[in-house]
Amino acid sequence: MQQQMSVITLGVHDLARSRRFYVDGFGWAPVFENEDIVFFQMNGFMLGVWKAAEQSKDMARENAFGPAPFALADNVPAASDVQPAMDALIKAGGKLLKPAPGPPHGGFAGYVTDPDGHAWEIAFNSAWSISPEGYVTFGV
Repeated sequence: MQQQMSVITLGVHDLARSRRFYVDGFGWAPVFENEDIVFFQMNGFMLGVWKAAEQSKDMARENAFGPAPFALADNVPAASDVQPAMDALIKAGGKLLKPAPGPPHGGFAGYVTDPDGHAWEIAFNSAWSISPEGYVTFGV
């Protein structure tokens, strides 16, 4: 099987509130949206925010919504980009989890949640390169 990820879909309680977070906070533009879901074209995959009740029904799981021990990440080109990105996300409805000190493994990172509690790490890692298209390469 090819090593890839096609879509990440996050269950959300209030679609309009989540849309504001991703559009106003990250500055992303939806490529498709309706009354239940919003999709964003990422670099190589899609990110969707979907009403949690509809996602639970689609998955045939009762109340599939809940906190999970994982984080999504947005790597930025410079350490000086971390705090402004976190500030924009908080202003757009996110909540601060952890301020951005230097993590023990190097770099500079902090954590913010979206309005539904999905954790986002906003990070700079000098050992990773980011292409103009936003692709991150490990160890380059």
